[in-house]
Amino acid sequence: MSTESKYASLSASSVVRSRPKMVTVGCAGFSVPATRYFKEYKFVEVQETHRAIPGPGTIRRWRREAPEGFEFAMIGPREIGQETFRGGKVIETALNTLGEVAEKLDSRAAVFLAPPEFAPNRANKAALREFLIGVKEHFEIVVFEPGPSWKPDDADNLAEESDTLASRDPLQHGPSKRDVAYYRLPGPAGHKSRYEDPAIEKLAELHETAGHTDSTYVFTNVDMFADGKRFKKLIGQ
Repeated sequence: MSTESKYASLSASSVVRSRPKMVTVGCAGFSVPATRYFKEYKFVEVQETHRAIPGPGTIRRWRREAPEGFEFAMIGPREIGQETFRGGKVIETALNTLGEVAEKLDSRAAVFLAPPEFAPNRANKAALREFLIGVKEHFEIVVFEPGPSWKPDDADNLAEESDTLASRDPLQHGPSKRDVAYYRLPGPAGHKSRYEDPAIEKLAELHETAGHTDSTYVFTNVDMFADGKRFKKLIGQ
């Protein structure tokens, strides 16, 4: 499946020169019943794969209930970050398991979260680069979220070297300069906070002026479902 198929198109009436040609908005997991979620969004990050693999019945139900064109991205197992992205049996097993879920969900996107203590030193960067290059052989779209001590532009540079994407919070760090961008919105004051209207309006302005050809916005805060809906409305989705 091509990268372009991973993103939902803007309607013709909402396309302006300053907006990305392709944009996706979704949430980190199903914060509402899946059947309701599927009516509002065309994309989700599956959070369950970070700590435990969803049961086969759950996976079949998601795939059955999801509308045509719906896309699943999966959060990589936490053991991968705990192993500091250095190859070995633990990571091999985790990736094999993730691959099995990807096949069942017809997903080609995986998101890997670095633990907070994963520092941007030379050894860690080399290990992460090697890991990402290897994972790219199995997942068409690969995203990593760096730890808080990383500079977003440094993460972007590493991602570009490995033909992957580095996520960032555009409200905190500004937009990525790359053509394809992946944004995660953690809340203005952490997971339990919600975005007020001025923040959503600012995000929409950043979206309009960014020079991306493809962009994804994933809300990960407690009010993700409602906040994502307000953002979608402002950008014409």
